[in-house]
Amino acid sequence: MSWFVYVIECRDGSLYTGIAIDVAKRYAAHVAGKGARYTRSHPPARLLAAFPHPDRSSALKGEHAMRRLSPEAKRSLCAQAAAATAAPDL
Repeated sequence: MSWFVYVIECRDGSLYTGIAIDVAKRYAAHVAGKGARYTRSHPPARLLAAFPHPDRSSALKGEHAMRRLSPEAKRSLCAQAAAATAAPDL
């Protein structure tokens, strides 16, 4: 079972970082106001990226490392992840 560290951009431009097994389900909970306290007062606008980890322990370590980054560094990392998963132009 894989765990993920995910980054959400909130409507006010702030970023929220969390971990989950099912990112889509967790994001839906945030949108519905049933997620974290932070996303209840800062509603999510979009999911920026999700980074896979082999287990919960490494996901927690990844989340901790992600939270220590500046918002600009988080956005850059998410943009790189999005570019890496985008389909190549043929």
